[in-house]
This record gives sequence, C-alpha cells and structure tokens, in this order.
Amino acid sequence: MSERIVILTGAGISAESGLGTFRDAGGLWAQYDLEEVATPEGFARDPAKVHAFYNARRENCRAAAPNAAHHAIARLQAAHPAAVTLITQNIDDLFARAGAEALHMHGELMRALCHSCAARWPAPERMAPEGACPQCGARATRPDVVWFGEMPYHLDEILAALGAADRFVAIGTSGAVQPAGSFVQEAAAAGARTLELNLEPSEATPLFDEARHGPATALVPDWVEAVLAG
Repeated sequence: MSERIVILTGAGISAESGLGTFRDAGGLWAQYDLEEVATPEGFARDPAKVHAFYNARRENCRAAAPNAAHHAIARLQAAHPAAVTLITQNIDDLFARAGAEALHMHGELMRALCHSCAARWPAPERMAPEGACPQCGARATRPDVVWFGEMPYHLDEILAALGAADRFVAIGTSGAVQPAGSFVQEAAAAGARTLELNLEPSEATPLFDEARHGPATALVPDWVEAVLAG
C-alpha cells in the first residue's frame, strides 16, 4: 500500500525564488513591525500602511517564479498513487503556478477579503482603504491573509490529514509558529515517519525521525525522486 504523505512548507521553500523569509536575520520581521502590518489592530489603525505593505509583496510575488522544489512537489502530487496533502504557511501563489494543490493555512496574498460580508475575490494589482467589496459594496476590503491573533484556515482538514498520514515532511519552516510547529508531533502520534528538509537545523529538528539540511531546490527534488522510485 502506498504511503499517504503530508507535506508542510514554510517561507524557506520560496526563498530561492526571491521571496523573503520572516524569521531569519534580515527577514521581513526584522524590517517591519509586525504589530503594524500583520495584526487586525494594525490594520484598524492604519489600513493604508498595511495595504501598501501587501501591495509591495504582491508585486514581488508576481516577479517571482516557482523553483525546482515547487515543481517537484507538484510532480509528486501528480504521480504518487496515494494522497499527498500539501499544507503551506506561505501566502504566495508559487505552488499554484507550479501545478500543485495546497491548503493555504495563512491565506493567499493574491486574494482579497471583505471583513463585512466575508466575500473573497482575486486581489487587484493595488488595494487601498477606499476599495469597495464587489459583493456587498462595503469599503471593508483587506488582503485574504491570516494575521497574528487570527485563526488559521483549513484546520479541520489539516488535522484529519495529519491523523491519517504515513509520512510527514516539513520543508523550509522554522517550527517556531503555532499551530504548524506542532504538526510533526501530531503526525508522529498517529504513527507517521517524520522528515525535516531545511536549509539548516531548526528548533524543531530534534522532533523528527530524520533531518536533511541544504537548499530546498536540491533536497526536495532528490527526495521526490526517491519516493517515486519506491
């Protein structure tokens, strides 16, 4: 019987595409005050500043392209005979452009959300506080991303996948953000073998059965080839 695989990815998998990580030296949270640009309170205080931050990130994302790690996971989903559930903490659209299907637990940068009626739609190139919801008309639009203090998306589906996993692989993630940081323990408790693929050891490395360290564009295609080879 083929293994059911659950993959968790973080910012490290998109770093080689030119998209910034968060917690590394020089990462986004070293450059910005997260209380100002990644909390509901910050948005309430200065929506123009928050929109400007995400407008810039959308521009960076459009200029980026999926790398070999994104394409390898898409290939695994297409070729593996059992379920491959991809959970990503990333809000970029590189997996979709590579042909992979992902559960975006922290939302999607390229989508907009009305916090009046909860409608969602593709984000325009630039968002602004005066932007109106196309469904209800309220000037209550925001990026469809999960901010600190908000509930991640798809948790019921994620927990079900972790509970049924035969293999759990974390790629390019620090293990510092909850609840994603505890997914390795959830999977291990359900009997899954666990593997970390990361540029360098993380604070969660001791929790894994095995860890391999190096660039995602090298590690992930090699791992996928080994899985598909049986």
